[in-house]
Amino acid sequence: MQKLKRREFIKKGAAATLVGGTAISACSTPQSGDAPTVRTRKNYEWQMVTTWPPGFPVMGEGAEMMAKWIEDASDGQMKINVFGGGELVPAFESFEAVSQGVAHMSHGVSYYWAGKSEATPFFGAVPFGMNTQQMNAWIYCGGGLELWEELYAPFNILPMPAGNTGMQMGGWFNKQINSIEDIKGLKMRIPGLGGKVIDKAGGTGLSTPGSEIYTNLDRGVIDATEWVGPYHDYKLGLHKIADYYYYPGWHEPCAVLELGVNRPAFEALPSHLQQIIRSAAARANIWMLSEFEAKNNEYLQKLVNENNVDLRRFPDDVLAAFQKHSQEIIDDVVNRVPMAKKIYASYSTFRKAVTSWAAVTEQDYYTRLSKI
Repeated sequence: MQKLKRREFIKKGAAATLVGGTAISACSTPQSGDAPTVRTRKNYEWQMVTTWPPGFPVMGEGAEMMAKWIEDASDGQMKINVFGGGELVPAFESFEAVSQGVAHMSHGVSYYWAGKSEATPFFGAVPFGMNTQQMNAWIYCGGGLELWEELYAPFNILPMPAGNTGMQMGGWFNKQINSIEDIKGLKMRIPGLGGKVIDKAGGTGLSTPGSEIYTNLDRGVIDATEWVGPYHDYKLGLHKIADYYYYPGWHEPCAVLELGVNRPAFEALPSHLQQIIRSAAARANIWMLSEFEAKNNEYLQKLVNENNVDLRRFPDDVLAAFQKHSQEIIDDVVNRVPMAKKIYASYSTFRKAVTSWAAVTEQDYYTRLSKI
């Protein structure tokens, strides 16, 4: 298999993998009466591919936990084998692997699939967009999930929320960002719509797997990078090779992690297994966000107090320029892509309503707290 090109592997494996991933076992159970009744139970062994490095904290751990929850809740009827990025398919080919039937599931973020449709990033992270609880509200209860399923339907994938990073950091830089002019010529690892904002500001936004970030920044292939937040940034060692740590994470006020399931395979499952998968994804959605919230402040303090990291806020005029470019990019996408227009209409309508609610609740509350 190693001699095959990745694309050939996906094409040749598509027809066989989903069928090969299902095993059937039968047991004879004696019943009252003259003849025994044969009860057949179909067991399932599925493959989940992810965009994360093998054993990756929180996201990779969450995928492994999700697999275990499914196996436990199904009493062993369904087993999920989890593969890190590059173990079965390259990280950014996991969507295609599920679409083609090479794998049954994938775990990643929707903005990695912008090459499939420019509308996908709206379900991952929108610069200067909704925060985590607002995104969850839109997806679960505001019509977002139905639109997400509609978008992925042509790819034979059923999406569902399965984790969230919460608010991210602005990134690590090897130069000071004092004005928007400092972005010109900057090469930064930043995926999704955020990367397009950097392009529009005169830099170059690059989307690369997490496993390549440290080496690329250390060798000067890139000048800056965003990753996730203090916990992951500390673990990756970015504070050892970058001079400045900027906030806020304007590009990802939240990042929805998704479970993508091959739709034909999912629809062929018994209804109780379908519900177990949905429940495990929802549980992962809560656990990953909770773990991020628990870890990030702890590791921010380690970075600042123990490693003397230079923590800086982006200047107001830089944030204003980023926001202006973000809206220009969104407007361009929705004007060209009908499905993006439909999705963003729902997103922006919900955002306006939920922001009005936040203004008289959390926004005022946090303003008061900051003065105490």
